[in-house]
Amino acid sequence: MSTDKNGFEIPDQMREFADKSVDQARKAFDDFMGATQKAVSNVEDSASAVQAGAADVNKKALSYAEEHVDAAFQFAQQLVKADNLEDMMKLQQDYLRSQMENLGEQAREFSNSATKAVQDAAKATQKK
Repeated sequence: MSTDKNGFEIPDQMREFADKSVDQARKAFDDFMGATQKAVSNVEDSASAVQAGAADVNKKALSYAEEHVDAAFQFAQQLVKADNLEDMMKLQQDYLRSQMENLGEQAREFSNSATKAVQDAAKATQKK
């Protein structure tokens, strides 16, 4: 037992218990802070992965829009040069077929990009 200067005695068991309690509280706090930091890091990593995926999708969308506008201008130029109604109908048919093929391919690429962005975000979360 320890005695302070006022003659009050603190049992050794009480000191050990208090010391262990403080250690346990510190460990619990450290564990809590570690888990919090890990969660914040996971969110940041996921957000970065999602942002990168979104940026990729946005770039693709802009590129596709440019392609569609360019194709529309080319179609318009060809129509102006057409000699007769039959040529115009063929040009329109070719343009529509080509646009449908492009849209199908672009939809697949968008789907793949979105799937990759989700997978990257999930992987970033699981790393931590």
